[in-house]
Amino acid sequence: MTEVLDIDGVHHRYGPHVALDGVDLRVRAGECVALLGPNGAGKTTLIGLATGLLARQRGRVAVCGGDPRRAATRRDLGVVQQTMGFPNTETVGELVRGAAVRAGRTASAVGPVLAEIGVSDLRPRRAAKLSGGQRQRVGLAMALVGDPALLLLDEPTVGLDVTARRAFWQILARRRDAGVGMVLTTHIVEEAAAVADRVVVLHRGRVVAADTPAGLAALLPDRTVSARTAVDEVTLRALPGVRTVRRDGDRVQVGTTEPEQVLRGWLALDRTLSGLRVEGAGLEQALVSLTGEQVPA
Repeated sequence: MTEVLDIDGVHHRYGPHVALDGVDLRVRAGECVALLGPNGAGKTTLIGLATGLLARQRGRVAVCGGDPRRAATRRDLGVVQQTMGFPNTETVGELVRGAAVRAGRTASAVGPVLAEIGVSDLRPRRAAKLSGGQRQRVGLAMALVGDPALLLLDEPTVGLDVTARRAFWQILARRRDAGVGMVLTTHIVEEAAAVADRVVVLHRGRVVAADTPAGLAALLPDRTVSARTAVDEVTLRALPGVRTVRRDGDRVQVGTTEPEQVLRGWLALDRTLSGLRVEGAGLEQALVSLTGEQVPA
């Protein structure tokens, strides 16, 4: 299958700080790859190189075989960023038409893509009047209007509610089925597990793991023990066999390779323990184990 993104042996520094240290990444047509890792892992730098916003220092970066620093190559790219900045006086129709022209398309492409995203009614609205969620959807329309071969999605669902997020991914699923490759960065681990074909984990500028979401989770023998408890997280972390502790609403989740030992110690501390569950490790636990850092909320 055709590669739409080929990153080979990339190194990048900001002064003495090493942002990327020999990173390889390949994305095929019709594939969604999620980049995950703690803050400072190198995800933003990698996206910057793929978009052509950053100049390559060492290694190879190619989009559909071309240099993303060249305007002709960038026509194969669509980018959706976490925060979309628009000129406040332009209308949605003008914004998407401008994106179409830059991608070498005509104004006739605007109507169909607005209808595809479900924002046709926003066409005459000025950018200053758009809500955060509307801005994200207009940004998606601008990214798709040029029929790109590769989409770079940097925290694309920030500001969207659950219904809008689901609709967003349904639109992108159709594009992926049509052969569009995608790179996704997100702090919503469940989202990455649900939509990505592969997950690439970055840590301190290096790729520490690359596999399917299920494949990464299967690397761990860990189990997650969760319950409602009066025991504080500091005390739980001190129990033998505990690897990670995380509070999720009124429940506490404990990652462990020895669930029986943890349960004995936990029950000894809290006889009123309720809602007990023991489950296999998921993608989030895999990330914590691989990087040694909690995934940002």
